[in-house]
Amino acid sequence: MKGLALYARVGASAGGETAEDLLARGAPLVKRIAYHLLARLPASVQVDDLIQSGMLGLLDAARRYDPAQCVTFATFAEPRIRGAMLDEIRKGDWTPRSVHRKGRQVSAAIQAVEAATGREARDRDIAEQLGVTLPEYHEMLGDLRGQKLLSLDEAGPDDESVAESVPAPDGDPADLVDRSHLLAQLAGAIDRLPERERLVLSLYYDEELHLKEIGAVLGVSESRVSQLHGQALARLRARFADSAD
Repeated sequence: MKGLALYARVGASAGGETAEDLLARGAPLVKRIAYHLLARLPASVQVDDLIQSGMLGLLDAARRYDPAQCVTFATFAEPRIRGAMLDEIRKGDWTPRSVHRKGRQVSAAIQAVEAATGREARDRDIAEQLGVTLPEYHEMLGDLRGQKLLSLDEAGPDDESVAESVPAPDGDPADLVDRSHLLAQLAGAIDRLPERERLVLSLYYDEELHLKEIGAVLGVSESRVSQLHGQALARLRARFADSAD
């Protein structure tokens, strides 16, 4: 309880419970959310960092909670906990520069192969273009799985943040048209992915299945799902860059 007390230097809630009481009840929820997010993040993200930021979100919820609104504390606190963790993730780029570099290399190879052949680049084609063996290429794909798709923190070809080129949602109307066009291009690029890669993204992001569960659906190993996921992201970057030219 002493650890929780460090966060709980506020008074009682409207229901008579102290913030420390609410934090004690909410601490397991913070851990559950942290580990759920961790399964979908790069290995460089530490669960302790997520839990620490989540506790701050929990504290904010404890300060604001009013049981008279007929909402359970867990229901009230969960979006604030998750939001605090996501804010912490957005503050920095958790992906090593070497992984970004590999991602650009794979995307460039996919672009080159598809431009030369007029068809979808296959694993062996991409490995040959990169000048590596097929196992080495698959190892690169495993590293790429942790990257965010078109990360706003990721540097572009001119070492400028992509965020600088994406209009804010409340910006100039002309910029918002450009933003809508950008998102439409991305949606089109996703639709043109090979069926298996598109299915992996759908199961991972829409259905929120873990890699092992996706492997069971597809009848392949967890490592193969990781490779398909990484290749799908690299192919999207290549297709998106190509359609944006």
